[in-house]
Amino acid sequence: MTFETFFDDAAPVEESAPGRVNLLGEHTDYNDGFVLPVATPMRTHVALAPSRDDAFHFYSAQTGEEVVLARQARLASGYGRYIEGCIRLLEQRGHAVPPLRVHVRSSVPMGAGLSSSAALEVATLRALRTYLGLALTDVEIAQLAQKAEVAYAGVQCGIMDQMAASLCDESHMLFLDTRTLVREVLPLPPDAQVLVIDSGVARTLAATKYNERRAECGTAAHAAGVPSLRDLAGLDQLARVDQPFRRRARHVFTENARVARAVQGVGASEFGQLMNASHASLRDDYEVSTVELDILCDLMRAQPQVHGARLTGAGFGGACVALCDAGTAAAAGAAVLTHYNNAIGREGRVLMPAASHQGAQL
Repeated sequence: MTFETFFDDAAPVEESAPGRVNLLGEHTDYNDGFVLPVATPMRTHVALAPSRDDAFHFYSAQTGEEVVLARQARLASGYGRYIEGCIRLLEQRGHAVPPLRVHVRSSVPMGAGLSSSAALEVATLRALRTYLGLALTDVEIAQLAQKAEVAYAGVQCGIMDQMAASLCDESHMLFLDTRTLVREVLPLPPDAQVLVIDSGVARTLAATKYNERRAECGTAAHAAGVPSLRDLAGLDQLARVDQPFRRRARHVFTENARVARAVQGVGASEFGQLMNASHASLRDDYEVSTVELDILCDLMRAQPQVHGARLTGAGFGGACVALCDAGTAAAAGAAVLTHYNNAIGREGRVLMPAASHQGAQL
């Protein structure tokens, strides 16, 4: 169903939010750590208009699925839970949300690790802010979006994805301290460009071991005697922590150190080395990589234009990100994709840079 068909003659409010690529700082946000994302050119658009009855109607142009939500009902599954969560949390804050028609169109691929869920949540809250005239800051929108994902989609996520969708742009990195929300907008390394390739292995956070990893970090912090793994002063504090909890904690500690080094203004070559070390840690200590992601990163690093590569997002599938010499990412991506698809037998795809995705309706 097209936008025009869904709304007829209505003049809907429309807002959007981008997906994100995390360059460094994976699985650190729910440990009060440091992250370094950048926005993607792919965006999710959410449009609102009054409902014709006493129920909410959600339609996704990406999946072709329409969901009807009664005023006091609760959805059990599906993309509608993210929208429902945004509406219910505003209601809990005392805002009256009338029955609405909600139309979603997105070019942020689902299951690729680019945070399509956060883009949907932030775009929905932006549209509701405009429609209802709410005095919500961009940080408050990110906080509400995170709560919606935790409480209604069942993913015990940190706040990185929602802060990135709410605050990031495509040409700057967002350094974020997820404990204090202190943040700084930083340039990419000089003469560098981001390349993102989807492995073709989709993953759904709620159906993976994401929540398990978060619980393991809590166990590790307790065993080390710290409130959070962010509070580790050194790896020697992990001597009395059993495996695999020690490995999980080691990843978080070293990943925070990598982000801290990157924001000091390192060049593309050193930044790439930090990305390579991050992937090794995610593979060996955090155990969230896959054979496909490892092969894809190896192929990316084999390109002379590439300084470093790592999985991006939670892992268990999804995409890999590389840092390339400026102006070379498209050629490097095409070369990698040919080798990858032949070696793996999957249909990988270049997501960035890819101008054809901008504004696309999937």
